[in-house]
Amino acid sequence: MNNVPLYDDERIDDLQLVNLHIIQSRHSFRFSMDSVLLADFAVLQNRIWVCDLGTGTGIVPLLLYGRNNTIHCDAVEIMADAAERAQRSVQLNNAQEHITVHHGDLRQIRTLLPHAVYSLVTCNPPYSAAGAAIPSPKAAIQGARQEETCTFADIAMAASWLLKDHGRFCFMLPAHRLSEVICTMRPYRLEVKRLRMVHSTPDKEARLMLVEAMKGVSSGVVVMPPLIIKNADGADSEELKRIYHQQ
Repeated sequence: MNNVPLYDDERIDDLQLVNLHIIQSRHSFRFSMDSVLLADFAVLQNRIWVCDLGTGTGIVPLLLYGRNNTIHCDAVEIMADAAERAQRSVQLNNAQEHITVHHGDLRQIRTLLPHAVYSLVTCNPPYSAAGAAIPSPKAAIQGARQEETCTFADIAMAASWLLKDHGRFCFMLPAHRLSEVICTMRPYRLEVKRLRMVHSTPDKEARLMLVEAMKGVSSGVVVMPPLIIKNADGADSEELKRIYHQQ
């Protein structure tokens, strides 16, 4: 493994995918299942340009690269320490030719990255509007959970700027925000084309949704079979095992 510096509050986690690893801080935001589900949901073609907005630890670019090592991914992160940590994870995996981390504000995307060259944009946005959830004393965690530094409209604007026509925008949000995101994206020429609801167990209502929108297309949605996390007996579902490469 590369000789990449590791600080006192950090650890290296095995991603269980083609020998990829990630650096995470014990005292900052760490990636969750949501990022793993999002990276699996996104459709990849060979040699495409991808952008991950609000990359945090860099988990989504790493997982996408693990699925297809011909892509190039630009990853944008507003928190300087997180961006620096994500860049060290890229170096740890010898992925510098495929993943580039940019420290910057996605609301200023026009000054960061080129217009209409990306085939795929991914984002795991904050789930709640500012003030809608219990505050966290840690700024990085607060920013990841609530729309403190950007709104979903800001993210949709950035995605639309980056994408080619017919390019895909994949993200994950609470299911109850579906009508909001449809209305928010339309002014930016983004239409929901693929939707998958995520259920904790078969008998629970959908808690989250995986959404794929496309730029510059007509309306019409494919609703995929639900993604069940746990079976009725509490065991991981077969689909979750596939996503985590446990089969």
